[in-house]
Amino acid sequence: MEKEFYDYIIIGAGPAGLASAQYGARGGLKTLVLDSAGGGGQATNITELENYPGVFPAVNGLDFMENMKAQAESFGAKILSSKVLSIEKEDDGFKVTTRKKTYGAKAICIASGAIHRNLEVPGEKEFAGRGVSYCAVCDGPFFKDKKIFVVGGGDSACSEAIYLSTISSDVKIVHRRDSFRAQKAIVDKMLSSGVSAVFDSVVKSINGTDKVESITLKNIRTGEERTEDADAVFIFAGMIPQNNLLEELKKDDGGYIITDERMETSVRNVFAAGDIRSKEFRQIVTAVSDGAIAAHSACEKILKQ
Repeated sequence: MEKEFYDYIIIGAGPAGLASAQYGARGGLKTLVLDSAGGGGQATNITELENYPGVFPAVNGLDFMENMKAQAESFGAKILSSKVLSIEKEDDGFKVTTRKKTYGAKAICIASGAIHRNLEVPGEKEFAGRGVSYCAVCDGPFFKDKKIFVVGGGDSACSEAIYLSTISSDVKIVHRRDSFRAQKAIVDKMLSSGVSAVFDSVVKSINGTDKVESITLKNIRTGEERTEDADAVFIFAGMIPQNNLLEELKKDDGGYIITDERMETSVRNVFAAGDIRSKEFRQIVTAVSDGAIAAHSACEKILKQ
């Protein structure tokens, strides 16, 4: 199969990928973005994007991502809807294989992101964006002084519960075990902030008509089920990094790709950006920063060759 050559190929058309495409193309690289889902990433699920610096009043996440796509294309980046099957190292760069075509590249940026681990309960999918959320910073302010449930028991869940306690005095955290997995300091701070713990319990369903109205919980020890009023359910059951390409890349214990400050991975000329990258804070603004840095690093390497 004959290859089509590019300087810089980006896997994923979310905020990190599109920002990298813009900076790569604007920097003089022949740039291609490949995304199996059509682009936009998780940002397209945001009803009102109100915390991106300089974007005010709030905008719809889908519109925001469409603008990012158009901006990248205006600088010459090519964006295709295509699933990447494999990436292979070659003497002169990399071979990227999709279902329909094979591409060659001097540098790669993996911006394939991570997906939220779902509870897989009735109502979760139906009310996503209408009371069900996976990001407290993004959506918490919409539920000021409302009844909020947090699901999870790790550092992320407890930290987000602390944040939500500054928005509402009625925050409960549901955990399937009888103690939290999070660090003791975080748990202590959470409990002292007024968050109520609901142990030994799992979510059976999230209920409502047009939005979340209640949540049904089951005690796994007694089997008892009960339904409580709720305005919002924030789910932090973990993330699944989409890291199935280039298995040899160094990753952290959670499967996220480790990079240096230039966004370069353990494989030369392979960069990573956005939610797939090992880091503490995952937001659109940090993903965009990652993507821009990765493209700048790729430009420096490729154009100096």
